[in-house]
Amino acid sequence: MTHGPALIRSLVAGLTFLGAVSCPAAESELPLGAVPTYGYQVVSRLRFDRTNFTQGLEIFDGRLYVSSGLYGESMIRVYGFPGMDEIQAVPVDSRIFAEGLTVIDNRLVVLSWRERVMLVYSLPDLSLLGQSTLPGQGWGATHSGSTLWFSDGSHYLYSADINGDGKLTQLPVTLRGTPLSNLNELEWVNEEIWANVWQTDEIARIDPSTGEVIGLINLAGLLPEEDRLRDTGVLNGIAIDPVTGSTWVTGKRWPWLFEITLENESD
Repeated sequence: MTHGPALIRSLVAGLTFLGAVSCPAAESELPLGAVPTYGYQVVSRLRFDRTNFTQGLEIFDGRLYVSSGLYGESMIRVYGFPGMDEIQAVPVDSRIFAEGLTVIDNRLVVLSWRERVMLVYSLPDLSLLGQSTLPGQGWGATHSGSTLWFSDGSHYLYSADINGDGKLTQLPVTLRGTPLSNLNELEWVNEEIWANVWQTDEIARIDPSTGEVIGLINLAGLLPEEDRLRDTGVLNGIAIDPVTGSTWVTGKRWPWLFEITLENESD
């Protein structure tokens, strides 16, 4: 568990510094035609455990990591990928509503919703190494190198280099100058951040240097109506296969992981 304690100290230092940051939510909608929009084509699909109330999704070292939410039901599940055999299921403290996750510095970081804590687990055994404070709610998480990015449901993204001084940067996300709120699950994709926009079928493509939305992906109709049950939830979950570069998406209590490609660019 090389650097495990050092990593936790770095996370704690950085996120404690965050305490004074104000994170007001902004009201916004997705204006049609404001930026290039993309449709999709389904390349393939894999059976997925629909008990997952999917919050975070990441492929790492031949495994798919899933954080599943809800109080008293939150779990971290690990599947072989792409075989989808379940390798491990670790319950989260029943007082915590698990949210987004990412793997950084060979550690699994899991956010919580209202509890204002971030959990850090060792890999591959998923032993809990510790936790640090969050300044507010935790929604989505991703990373680029040693930089951790996360969202809180507002129109801000936050980043901190966990191998640096832990200083937090707050990035407002805008769509043609209008704040775009409800940023949820995140994924770093080819120097962009892709974000599920909660309660929509949209994924926003964000320039991490400016916070501008440079594209919208419309995934309406991805899950067939015949696969929807009473408890089927919204689109949520983006993962890039680091081996093939393929894009996988899913939703809360969905029975499928979908491999997609983008098509039909429009302005």
